[in-house]
Amino acid sequence: MGNIGAEYDDTRHNIGFMVADHLCTDLGGSFSTGRLAQTALLKFKSRSLVVIKPTTFMNLSGRAVQYWMRNENIPIENVLVVVDDIALPTGLLRMKKKGGDAGHNGLNHIIETLGTNEFARLRFGIGDDFPRGRQVDYVLGKWSRQEKEIILPRLDDAVEMVKSFATLGIERTMTAFNNK
Repeated sequence: MGNIGAEYDDTRHNIGFMVADHLCTDLGGSFSTGRLAQTALLKFKSRSLVVIKPTTFMNLSGRAVQYWMRNENIPIENVLVVVDDIALPTGLLRMKKKGGDAGHNGLNHIIETLGTNEFARLRFGIGDDFPRGRQVDYVLGKWSRQEKEIILPRLDDAVEMVKSFATLGIERTMTAFNNK
């Protein structure tokens, strides 16, 4: 998940797009503009991965997710949403089988659009170092140099988690990675 546009590049809220870009580079693919999203069709260990970066903006992400699920005939158990999470310390990664939106408007829209919260998500911690009432400024703010030193190596781990999810499934991925 993320927001389109240069003004959102390198912001905390766009960590999902950063992971998607890193995965695409890792697997030798590239994004093209499709309906409601930039898309990359990737191969990994005989699996086909459809990676989308919604062009609907964060808070309307459900439209793009629903469209591409239908277009590519992707069952809900094969959906993985990569999302920023202020409840986790910067750089901490957690795979989750299902859940609520935790106050995240983009997740809320996906849940409302799909009519279920039964999809996996990779939560990427962005920390919560903001004054009361300044959450929006914080999540839309750029990474500090110190934060980048933490998150950049974690992008590799996030990519490995996505590849594990695609090949081994949610349970084995959670067991292997959630305690790191």
